[in-house]
Amino acid sequence: MVKNKFDARSISIIGLLMGLDIILTRFIAIETPIVRIGFSFLPVAIIAMLYGPWIAGTAAAMADFMGIMLFPKIALYFPGFTLSAFLGGVIYGLILYKKPKTLKRVILAVLLTTVIVNLGLNTLWLKIILDKAIYVIFPARVIQNLVLAPVNCILLYGVLQNKAFRKAIKLK
Repeated sequence: MVKNKFDARSISIIGLLMGLDIILTRFIAIETPIVRIGFSFLPVAIIAMLYGPWIAGTAAAMADFMGIMLFPKIALYFPGFTLSAFLGGVIYGLILYKKPKTLKRVILAVLLTTVIVNLGLNTLWLKIILDKAIYVIFPARVIQNLVLAPVNCILLYGVLQNKAFRKAIKLK
């Protein structure tokens, strides 16, 4: 008998982590027009690790959409950021789902997300929205990601190595 991924426990865990993502993105982040410092990657990475890339990508995209609809700021909804959220979840899932949770994998996941999503796509979306040249936006974003990438690696690896967390999700 195949176990269904979408039992009540799984749906509630995904929902709680999506809610945490929304809170970390909308309320517990330092934000300027071109830089956001926050830790909303953690719930997405945990969903990815537990349920796979497609569920994590979908959950991240849904959390992004729900967050902007529930708590709109000055900016309007831009679908590019929802695509970025989806791809971030997929990247974490492809690297961490059903694979050993080693430091190398964590670093790879964070670096790919940083380069492809944060520095690549999100910079492009900001260029489109703000109508500024990339050379104006890019230096601040590079500095932000150079500082945050190691912090994100340490945080994610620390969470994955936490004994209580590993017991709760039944990791070995």
